[in-house]
Amino acid sequence: MVNLGLFAGNKSTKPVKVTFRVPYYTQWGQSLLVCGSEPVLGSWNVKKGVLLSPFHQGDELIWRGSVGVRSGFGCEYTYYVVDDDRNILRWEAGKKRKFSLPPGIQDGESVELHDLWQNGSDSLPFRSAFKDVIFRRSWNLNIDRPLGVIEAKPELEDAVLVHFKICCPHIEEGTSVYVTGSGTKLGQWKVHEGLKLSYAGESIWQADCAILKTDFPIRYPFATLPFNNLIFDKYDKAGTVLLETGPNREISIDSSAGQSKYIFLSDGMLREMPWRGAGVAIPMFSIRSEADVGVGEFLDLKLLVDWAVEAGFHLVQLLPINDTSVHGMWWDSYPYSSLSVFALHPLYLRVQALSKNMPEEIKQEIVKASELLNQEAVDYEATLATKIAIAKKIFALEKDIILESSSFQKFLSENEEWLKPYAAFCFLRDFFETSDHSQWGRFSQFTKDKLGKLVSKDSVHYDIICFHYYIQFHLHLQLSEAAEYARKRGVVLKGDLPIGVDRNSVDTWVYPNLFRMNTSTGAPPDYFDKNGQNWGFPTYNWEEMSKDNYGWWRSRLTQMAKYFTAYRIDHILGFFRIWELPEHAMTGLVGKFRPSIPLSQEELEREGIWDFDRLSRPYIKQEFLQDKFGDSWTLIASNFLNEHQKQCYEFKEDCNTEKRIALKLKTCMEKSLLLESEEKIRSHLFDLLRNIVLIRDPEDTRKFYPRFNLEETSSFEDLDDHSKYVLKRLYHDYYFHRQENLWRQNALKTLPVLLNSSNMLACGEDLGLIPSCVHPVMQELGLIGLRIQRMPSEPGVEFGIPSQYSYMTVCAPSCHDCSTMRAWWEEDEERRHRFFKNVVESDEIPPGKCTPEITYFIVKQHMDAPSMWAIFPLQDLLALKEEYTTRPAAEETINDPTNPKHYWRYRVHVTVERLHEDNNLKTMIRDLVCGSGRSHPPVEEAETLLDQEKIPVVPEKQQGCSNLGKEALSTRTNGASKMPTLTVS
Repeated sequence: MVNLGLFAGNKSTKPVKVTFRVPYYTQWGQSLLVCGSEPVLGSWNVKKGVLLSPFHQGDELIWRGSVGVRSGFGCEYTYYVVDDDRNILRWEAGKKRKFSLPPGIQDGESVELHDLWQNGSDSLPFRSAFKDVIFRRSWNLNIDRPLGVIEAKPELEDAVLVHFKICCPHIEEGTSVYVTGSGTKLGQWKVHEGLKLSYAGESIWQADCAILKTDFPIRYPFATLPFNNLIFDKYDKAGTVLLETGPNREISIDSSAGQSKYIFLSDGMLREMPWRGAGVAIPMFSIRSEADVGVGEFLDLKLLVDWAVEAGFHLVQLLPINDTSVHGMWWDSYPYSSLSVFALHPLYLRVQALSKNMPEEIKQEIVKASELLNQEAVDYEATLATKIAIAKKIFALEKDIILESSSFQKFLSENEEWLKPYAAFCFLRDFFETSDHSQWGRFSQFTKDKLGKLVSKDSVHYDIICFHYYIQFHLHLQLSEAAEYARKRGVVLKGDLPIGVDRNSVDTWVYPNLFRMNTSTGAPPDYFDKNGQNWGFPTYNWEEMSKDNYGWWRSRLTQMAKYFTAYRIDHILGFFRIWELPEHAMTGLVGKFRPSIPLSQEELEREGIWDFDRLSRPYIKQEFLQDKFGDSWTLIASNFLNEHQKQCYEFKEDCNTEKRIALKLKTCMEKSLLLESEEKIRSHLFDLLRNIVLIRDPEDTRKFYPRFNLEETSSFEDLDDHSKYVLKRLYHDYYFHRQENLWRQNALKTLPVLLNSSNMLACGEDLGLIPSCVHPVMQELGLIGLRIQRMPSEPGVEFGIPSQYSYMTVCAPSCHDCSTMRAWWEEDEERRHRFFKNVVESDEIPPGKCTPEITYFIVKQHMDAPSMWAIFPLQDLLALKEEYTTRPAAEETINDPTNPKHYWRYRVHVTVERLHEDNNLKTMIRDLVCGSGRSHPPVEEAETLLDQEKIPVVPEKQQGCSNLGKEALSTRTNGASKMPTLTVS
């Protein structure tokens, strides 16, 4: 690639003029520039890029700028939005653009690059979920002409070579792409006589056309072709012409900019009807099959994928599957508190698949364990202990064969950076009987030297280390097998990226500098909990993480992409700002956002606020104690409080935090000093402790944060009117205005790193208190949001309206963090009436149970929504048939966000094999998918895959799935399936 840059000295020749042109609307104080790989474009230094100048063309604002180059020039480039000081405000998404001057171009000639700004959504078809799964056939077309090769030439002096380029990510085999228009060269609107495009690879189609300049009638000062612009058409093998949607495209030349000899059009994406798909969501531990032992297992996913295909689903969504074995008890069932963000959970291991030569006694042990653990809910501790015990027996028999195999050695080599610390951590956890690495003596501080000794082949415990390698190796093999099977069947496997890690984890041991260990993460009060949530994870030290360009995050996403083609970013708001609590907090109410701009002492003093101790310390009057504790108030006061002024109290030092209160209260209860329930007394004491207006920053005592919902405190109520007015105004400013730009900039530093770390499709869980900057940033980055009907993002709306959701969303009637449709329906009679009246639009009395007819209505609402994805918890789909609703609805709830010690143990009461046999349910769901216009994978593909690609043989009940699918389709075509109908007046 040759570039002589801007020229000085050689006066005999003129440089080739390359003009960059892109339409883009900016705000006041913003400009566009182009920056690229060559010195003339700044060598990727945006400060030295080429500033573009704006002009109006009709309703569009066009940005344009030129550089002079020599023949042979080539580069990569990207467009940026900058402020007056050339600070980057945003940049276009997608891959870097590439350009090379066409061969034979003469000195002094002009080239125009007509580009369209690349939004985040433009790059979605290139994500693995679409490229490698849903549209995989389109990407395997034979290349007709490599990208950038120019075949035609503007032979005539008054001709312009127009190079058309369009991205068509979803092209059926045998389909051609044309550009047509009213001009002779473009077929005069006759597609067959139009300009046929050639495939250039990576879903790009291109063609060249020499058009006379006289065909560009100039209008002041611009010109468009007289055929009213261009339309790209898909012309398929059946002869059906499919015109792209949207307004006609335009070619414009600027007569004042000189005579361009070449115009390169990058016309973005083919504008088709937006692709829409559907999926099913179920935690890994909740799946039930005839082969599993006490819990869903990775190999069960193959059965679930087959069922999903037959039901018309393109996606299967799971909860996090990383190892959570921190406490050695059922608390570890919480899937969002990772022991390691890289290691898979041993719980999901299929022990039967560990060996082909398993002794008969071990086989019988597995059969008995399966019978014993096949309960209504997961017995977390017993199941994990059983699997580990069986795996150890098999490991003892075959360890030498496995550990010396080339496949294992390859796995160890590729994963040793995380695998060796993980194995060492597990050994030390079990040796010291705690995951709290601060209790590990000389091993409390991680070093590579200590790690080397711990995992040394000469160590007496080397077999224990290797056992952890062995378990992770087989988990990798089993999940990889399931993931590959899903991909080949056209099903996207969607994982979950937790926002936090356990404070006693491998990651905090190895990388303590990446975490703020004296803090805790959570969420402010919301739909789930009026006291907020405290998840217990340490917050991230983003400043430290940025020093290696967020290497820990990049490694984490790279590992995840080995198995998944899409993922859900848990609590995406945490990448804008996190709700940070002191480590000693137990609830989530008294926190602050990090990062955020606090209220300074000087700012408050200017507003007439002076008494900072009064505002930031618990405001406890005797009357409050009497009101909360009645006759027991004196006993409470003597144990927990000191009277520092007349009838005014403060907490004693040994109980001045939530954790200290809880500890001391437990001691008092053991001594039978108090008569009321421990939970009630603790709640009242916590209320007193949180009765503040301002939170003083522990790292800078001259900075303050307004307490969430401060107006609800009696501390605020007792203030004078002026103080109330000022604090209400500052509160509103802190939570809704002053942070927006800071949070936007924070997200634009971190989220692009995540998105560029892998090729997975990313979705963001954006529920809760949503700052106004969040959705624009997500839209800019091509992140898909989440819409739950009962938790609408619009203010003042009780129920979301699926038909009004935007395309870049996942819509769902419920999720793992709330009750199922059936349970929600039964929880609140008055709310049920409002839903029936306002959503179903019926004045009748709604049934007390969520009948199949109601379920069908709600599911259809979501299927018909414009959202890119409609994803349904399996429990909600089972409610389509009455026979699956015999279990109490409340038992189907996966998580209770208000309970930090919730036991995550829900299991579906129906096996996947049984669901395979239910053709009626599959037909009903597939009818809903097809009837809504959503895409669905072909059911007949299973037999072809099994024959041609030699996928391992599956159990007999799985082998017949493709025929069942054909029966389902036949039934649907003949209209014989029974669909519940909801009759309303």
